[in-house]
Amino acid sequence: MFIPFHSGISQALSVPVFLVASTLMLTGCASTAKDKESSVDITPPSPQASQTDPFEGFNRSMYNFNMKLDKYFFKPVSDGYKFITPDFVETGVSNFFNNLKGINVVLNDFLQGKFAQGASDTGRFLTNTTIGIAGLVDVASELGLHSNVEDFGQTLAVWGVGEGPYLVLPVMGPTTIRDGSGGIVDRAANPGTYVPFTGIIEGINDRAKAQGALNFIDEAALDPYVFTRESFLQYRRHLVNDGKTEIGLDHLDLDASFDSSADPKADNSETEKSATDASGEDLVSVKPADKAAPANRPAYDAMIEAFEQNSAKVDRLSKIINR
Repeated sequence: MFIPFHSGISQALSVPVFLVASTLMLTGCASTAKDKESSVDITPPSPQASQTDPFEGFNRSMYNFNMKLDKYFFKPVSDGYKFITPDFVETGVSNFFNNLKGINVVLNDFLQGKFAQGASDTGRFLTNTTIGIAGLVDVASELGLHSNVEDFGQTLAVWGVGEGPYLVLPVMGPTTIRDGSGGIVDRAANPGTYVPFTGIIEGINDRAKAQGALNFIDEAALDPYVFTRESFLQYRRHLVNDGKTEIGLDHLDLDASFDSSADPKADNSETEKSATDASGEDLVSVKPADKAAPANRPAYDAMIEAFEQNSAKVDRLSKIINR
């Protein structure tokens, strides 16, 4: 699976682990099990899919082009880089480029009105730039100054600019009209843009780090294009919403699948029990569970089955990544 190259790579390379976990757990964007008979789709397809991807024909052709480019060029290069580069060097390179992005993060913090976060990110950037030797060592995280992900695409969203159609660009990979426009500003504000070969080094390093997650996606996704599109969009919305998930288990209407009629054999004489401490004072009131089993619970059972299957897949992903 191809991942965007050059200075736009880091945003997309943050996607693999998040998209696998969140998409498998919470959405049915594309049934991710190749065994259709054993997979359960608990979330209906989005009716807005055709609106978010009106250029699907073009996008699919670009996606296929990028996959071939990745297979025959970028992946072999990143594999060679990973083979000859010690892990601590990869970590240092990643830290360096992440620290460079700190300028963008701080700028967009303040543009979005996140002043407290902006102050924290400023402290993080200054700490890693000085004590962390130009960002090679992530000292700030050890001091409790954790990283945030902000860019101008998110700032445009905060300002009310719509997401726009989904696009797959040659070499650069997935984006939207809003994120693509924001990316121009991000690249202009990143000092690494003006230093030769930094984008190439960053791209190779990030491509090497993402290999485990990408292998999982290629194996698990029924339609990698749809999986990538829906997961990329979900990831970007996740960032715009500051991690507040749009779809979760708490939003599933489970009660509608249960039989609400009372069981005539149920004993309703016990209406409430109280837990008491040694002094006899009530600590909490507990209502007894309904003794009658629900007559029909298809949605609940489907959800549990899908959750168990997808949990196993996420466990498998973590093992692949940690090899």
